[in-house]
Amino acid sequence: MASFAKIGLNSKVIEVLSVHNNVLKDSNGVEQEAIGVDFLTKLTGYPLWIQTSYNTKGGVHNNNGTPLRKNHAGIGYTYDETRNAFIPPKPFNSWILNETTCLWQSPIPIPNDVSTDKQYIWNEQNQSWDLTTS
Repeated sequence: MASFAKIGLNSKVIEVLSVHNNVLKDSNGVEQEAIGVDFLTKLTGYPLWIQTSYNTKGGVHNNNGTPLRKNHAGIGYTYDETRNAFIPPKPFNSWILNETTCLWQSPIPIPNDVSTDKQYIWNEQNQSWDLTTS
């Protein structure tokens, strides 16, 4: 299945729909994004659709395929035309966009307690990672 993001005001993703891959094939059997966009435009009456990949996160395709637009689109994401990327909503004001992955990063790294079951939550007021008490 191919996924397409419906783009609304301010380049925000307002819906994500799936289309069978066969719908995207041209007369030579090659998948074409434009065919999927045309199909969805005719189906919904809405003209602005951009293909996204369910298997892409942080600019990496999890099945060793070709990544598409940095991240799989979700409702509330922004499509950045300049970066040709879907960017998730910013979780905290202090977080910084990683230009390579188009994902948000905290201003300080999360503690790396690999050998434990510790979990942390971001404290925006103190600009720190707090150990959860679960």
